[in-house]
Amino acid sequence: MIVMKFGGTSVGSADAFAQVASIVGRKVEEQAATGRPGVVVVTSAMSGVTNMLIEAAQKAAKGDENFYQMQQDSLLLKHQVVAGRFVENGAERAALTRTFEQRLGEFARLCSSIAVLGELTNRGLDVVSGLGERMAAPLLAAVLRSQGIQAEYVDATELIVTDNVFGSAAPLADLTEKNCREILLPLMEEGIVPVVTGFIGATVEGVPTTLGRGGSDYSGAIVGAAIDADEIQIWTDVNGVMTADPRTVPNARSLRQLSYEEVAELAYYGAKVLHPKTVTPAIDKKIAVRVLNTFEPDHPGTLIVERTQVEVKGTVKAITAIRQMNLITVAGRGMMGVPGIAARTFGAVARVGANVLMITQSSSEQSICFVVPDASAGAVVAALREEFQREIERAYIDDIHASGHINIVAIVGSGMRGTPGLAARIFTAVAVKGINVIAIAQGASEANISLVVTDADAAVAVRAIHDIFELHLPTEERSHSWQPAL
Repeated sequence: MIVMKFGGTSVGSADAFAQVASIVGRKVEEQAATGRPGVVVVTSAMSGVTNMLIEAAQKAAKGDENFYQMQQDSLLLKHQVVAGRFVENGAERAALTRTFEQRLGEFARLCSSIAVLGELTNRGLDVVSGLGERMAAPLLAAVLRSQGIQAEYVDATELIVTDNVFGSAAPLADLTEKNCREILLPLMEEGIVPVVTGFIGATVEGVPTTLGRGGSDYSGAIVGAAIDADEIQIWTDVNGVMTADPRTVPNARSLRQLSYEEVAELAYYGAKVLHPKTVTPAIDKKIAVRVLNTFEPDHPGTLIVERTQVEVKGTVKAITAIRQMNLITVAGRGMMGVPGIAARTFGAVARVGANVLMITQSSSEQSICFVVPDASAGAVVAALREEFQREIERAYIDDIHASGHINIVAIVGSGMRGTPGLAARIFTAVAVKGINVIAIAQGASEANISLVVTDADAAVAVRAIHDIFELHLPTEERSHSWQPAL
């Protein structure tokens, strides 16, 4: 059994829908020849639709009711164009139009209510932002049927049961697995391809939720794990996971294979191909994940597995950078040897709901530095100054401040583990370019070394490290000389 998730660009136009239908049709035929036939399709909203829905809801909260009315018309036309090209049966096309009108009517009523209240809650935003998938999935099912593929639309609110953390809900595994197996497996046994809405779920009470932006990848993995799929495929608009962002490093190349550990590190530190939570359900069930390009379907893409083939010592797999970060520093001689400083620091951070991406502490215990997103920096500093007001007044803590305009550059690879001289090679690469490294962190797994540099230096640092490890070459063609080189 295969779960195939298609992103927004994969269903961004009528031509893209045709390409998806071709890919799914071929996969259905391939699976029919195996001992475990069956294909499930999970789809995002059409490209740009979620942003349109969210913008309309936000403007409605500010009293603008004209904008969502205009968006309503644009969204209807966007979906009808695709339906008009593929769905020849008049009754089916009329049924699709009614579905679109029903969803967009719900959208208009929600926006009208938001405008009256003057407030957009996370719960309301979840309902609005999930409507794109609830139009794309029945449309894709109809397109597949028009190409001779048996397909049926399935709303994920009937499958994925979540908690009530609106905006970033977490699935309840047991209930979700029960629903998926009861609803999806019988359809596949009949040779039908279920077409499931990505990104959304529902609480036990049936209230719609979302899994967070980019959550359609997560949806695919949740469904794949629930039905014990043989493989989860993430179809996007790039040839798998790259050694670096090709916009920063033009000679970046696709990686044939990554471990769960490596891809989780890359996703966490800014790689855009996968949602950071995608691999979690796959890890639990040890299911392979494959990242493929909808527009180059014959490219092998990237296979993500529990353990990759035997690593060459010192192998760096990829480099990524996460931008719009802020370095928070808590410093003071009065911190030395005082128990509980770290606990109080991160307790204050937790109270304002900030996400900490990297932590480093001086061996003298005179400072703690950590990185948070720019948007959280002001609230974090205020919370820390409140928490340590007494210590600041007594000069036990000298300073709490934020340094903006920084990036985290993350160097990732399981083969880095236990390799002497690897860090020296990294720092040589950036030093030669005249780049100042502000902070450093390395996890105990040794699969990631992270550097903090300024915005201005980030792209140069990524290219320099990519070059020194010859990541533009296949592993077998690299020099693998681990002595620092100038």
